[in-house]
Amino acid sequence: MDSGAKYYKDYLDGHDDALIDIVSEYKDGLILYLNSYVKNIHLAEDLVEDTFFRLITKRPRYSGKSSFKSWLYAIGRNVAIDYIRHNSKMLHTPVEEVKSDKLIETSLEKSYLKEERKLTIHRLMQSLNEDYRNVLWLIYFEGFSHKEVSLIMKKSDRQLKNLLYRAKQSLKSKMEEEGLNDEE
Repeated sequence: MDSGAKYYKDYLDGHDDALIDIVSEYKDGLILYLNSYVKNIHLAEDLVEDTFFRLITKRPRYSGKSSFKSWLYAIGRNVAIDYIRHNSKMLHTPVEEVKSDKLIETSLEKSYLKEERKLTIHRLMQSLNEDYRNVLWLIYFEGFSHKEVSLIMKKSDRQLKNLLYRAKQSLKSKMEEEGLNDEE
């Protein structure tokens, strides 16, 4: 069971805080997805709110036949299509607002993709052996110098350099398996 499905089950069991977890985990991606239908980032945000409101009010049954994310996105898609059907008139939007929306959309998309990349790398790091995970974490996430990490991990400078090289190679290999490049 993925985390979204677990949160939704908890929510249905009466733990209202689980809905907060669902919203925080899926909101940004759902906004970008629905924006591809309505071509307006502000409207997409409203439709995402409507999607989560539908979860609260109708409490649809999640069967588990697909991932929770694809199930949620299907609900969001239906909300967007309903909106488009009911509001098929063309809305006139000033050029300045369209430019502003595009900047917001691009910024939101970049931050979402960056966050997704971080989460994927974090997940991949969890699958590394402990020494590899620790050396990468201490140097790249905690910002320790090589000398400080040598002291923390009780390794010589040469051992640390070798360990770091092997850890990066291992992570790079796992990233390639996931289809990520190592640009950052």
